[in-house]
Amino acid sequence: MPDQSVFELLRSDEPLVIIEAPAGCGKTYQGAEFAHDIAPTLGTGRMLILTHTNAACDVFGDRTRGISGNSVEIRTIDALTCQIAGAYHKVLNLPSDPTVWAYTHNGFSEIAARVAIFLQKSRIVSAALARRYPIIVCDEHQDASPDHHQIVMAIHEQGAKLRIFGDPMQSIYESNAMAAARNRKRWKKLVASAAHDILNCPHRWTKDADGCSELGQWVLKARETLLANEQLDLTSGLPASVKVIAAENTSPAHGGYQVWGPQRKPLDNYLNGHDEIFVLASSNDLVRSLRSFWNRRIPIWEGHTRDALSVLLTDVQSVDGNAVIAGEALTRFMSSVAKGLSASTHGNTLRAEIECGCAKDRKGKPGNIQILARMLLEEPNHVGISRAIGAIDQFISSSAAGFSDVKVDLRREFWEAQKLAQYEDASQGYAEITMRRSVMRPKPLERTLTTVHKAKGRECSNAMIMHCDRGSFGDTIYGRCKLYVALSRAKSKLAIVVPTTNPSPLFKLD
Repeated sequence: MPDQSVFELLRSDEPLVIIEAPAGCGKTYQGAEFAHDIAPTLGTGRMLILTHTNAACDVFGDRTRGISGNSVEIRTIDALTCQIAGAYHKVLNLPSDPTVWAYTHNGFSEIAARVAIFLQKSRIVSAALARRYPIIVCDEHQDASPDHHQIVMAIHEQGAKLRIFGDPMQSIYESNAMAAARNRKRWKKLVASAAHDILNCPHRWTKDADGCSELGQWVLKARETLLANEQLDLTSGLPASVKVIAAENTSPAHGGYQVWGPQRKPLDNYLNGHDEIFVLASSNDLVRSLRSFWNRRIPIWEGHTRDALSVLLTDVQSVDGNAVIAGEALTRFMSSVAKGLSASTHGNTLRAEIECGCAKDRKGKPGNIQILARMLLEEPNHVGISRAIGAIDQFISSSAAGFSDVKVDLRREFWEAQKLAQYEDASQGYAEITMRRSVMRPKPLERTLTTVHKAKGRECSNAMIMHCDRGSFGDTIYGRCKLYVALSRAKSKLAIVVPTTNPSPLFKLD
């Protein structure tokens, strides 16, 4: 069978095994089959599968369904650290529910740091965890922070076997050059300390998986090229499934996107020619611009994080009964999730209405803005802001005066903000909404716009990587990793859109 050596090494007596797992090469299959074979033999112990995303938990849950009893636990590394922190919250100087605290204070990294130190000092606790979890499988371990790594190593040092899957070329959460270099160095040191093997069969691109084998082989070679700090040749040797499109971005705005004339037609044709496609961009700003570029025909996949909602929660903390500040928070949130509602279009009028106490009757657009102002004057807190967002939703739906041109790009975030009004405490509400999102695990639509980061861990039949310029994919560890993650999403066909001016230095173009 393919990858037989990996199959055997996972089941060996080696205490620490590192499997280097390029994208699409059967990592989840190997991990799940290992669980099916070994978990039922652990007696009172359990196999623990640690991931970094809820989506990965979902995938492993599907693949390990049917294993008898409670012999497998699947959770994120943050969920594990919060479980430990909850049991020892007094010692760690944390509230009794660390998960809520982490969501509302952006504190998962702080909890991980405290738990890592605690487990190194409290060997009895580490030993108890090792007895409970005699085998731990770590998924996507290249994304582990030093504290996350220290936590699993503390349990390993007390007897738990570790099976680690990771790929240094998929490390895209550290853009700082020095930090990325340190992360790469840590990975090499870890590999040198363990029994090691590599998956090298591109299963994602087999015919059985509705993929293109030539594309899979090309992606693996592209990975080797980028890892070796060489240029990826787009002038020759491309499989028929890879298309290079030249398109010059003429937008003067940072993060903007506009293409004129005959260069636009290949972009439209490629997008319209596929019923299932990821359009991948390097930043949230570019994603928003591309949504406008295609007249909002393609929805944005927002992933698991909610940046604008997080900022809104921070803003709410400083409102303190001040309706003017509440209005500013409302305007800032709406400008982040929608087009056509900003300080200049609505926010300044909203502020003026709040400051004058809605003294005069207004009609049309000013009248609708006055309705929002009254909501904030009545409840200058998260409830008033949330209800005002709900009113804006109704204005948009009914094409009310002043709101017919407002277009929401981030629908889920817009919808979740309206739910805050249901909670007496904004922080508690934010935590509850976030945890529900983790349980629901929404999936992207078949045709979607998203960032490379949010597409990581997912696959689709076709992909188009937009605007591969120097700013998007620079010649750094981070830039090379981000490009490889983008290249490896598509199973069948891939388009790489490259500008003629200032293209990415990672490509050989002539």
